[in-house]
Amino acid sequence: MGLLEYDPPKRYLELIEQFRLIDDTFFDVCFDGSNACMQLLLRIFFARDDIIVKEVVTQRSAQNLYGRSARFDVIAVDSTGKIYNVEIQRADEGANPKRARFNHSLIDSREINKGTKYKDFPEVWVIFITENDIFSKMCPIYHIDHIIREVNQPFDDAAHTAYVNGAYRGTDALGLLMQDFFCHDPAKMHYTELAERADFFKHKKEGVNTMCKIMQTLHDEGRAEGRVEGRAEGQLEMATNTALDMLRANEPIEKIIKYSRLSEERIKELALQLH
Repeated sequence: MGLLEYDPPKRYLELIEQFRLIDDTFFDVCFDGSNACMQLLLRIFFARDDIIVKEVVTQRSAQNLYGRSARFDVIAVDSTGKIYNVEIQRADEGANPKRARFNHSLIDSREINKGTKYKDFPEVWVIFITENDIFSKMCPIYHIDHIIREVNQPFDDAAHTAYVNGAYRGTDALGLLMQDFFCHDPAKMHYTELAERADFFKHKKEGVNTMCKIMQTLHDEGRAEGRVEGRAEGQLEMATNTALDMLRANEPIEKIIKYSRLSEERIKELALQLH
């Protein structure tokens, strides 16, 4: 992992350090155009090693006939033509089943051309990565398919939905993946594809420049408080409070760095504030 190669605005740098893949803006940035990262996710979600991702598009918008629109986090297409919509949902209400229904309808309206025969409709997966176990059944992942209830047979409409439980912390591939999604530090991630991508946007000049421009754009549009800076600042405030509490308890600085994830320089600044 590389060190910082230039000196960006300190405030933005502190915010960027707090980002995790479970934060939708950082997720979008890291997965934009990264076939390797999306391929890793899908292979783990479906426990298959033969999925080959051919295209990844982020922040894709679609609009229905009545004017309502949705912003997709990621749309990916594999080598067989299957379409995957992967969404980050921090709030439980954002993963409402009717949101999945809406996403399916918008994808169909965009991807199915006039005159396409029903047998040629693409298979579509809408996948939510949720911060919490929204179904409270302690499953690592929940797969939802339509069935014919009376005979308990699949209703093969090629429309599928899955909810990935972000609270899952097993030692299997999915558990390690979810640990990576909630990790601030690329050096502590398990999967190289994700670690290198996160490190690029946190510690490399070009990547940090990209993040700063995105944050500035969101700020200019008046959305920074609710989307990027609001979330990151909340995380930064929690880290700062943790460090202050540990300083008051005279904990060693190495331990404070480990638990707060703040830099040694920042912790020393906080220590001065207490005296």
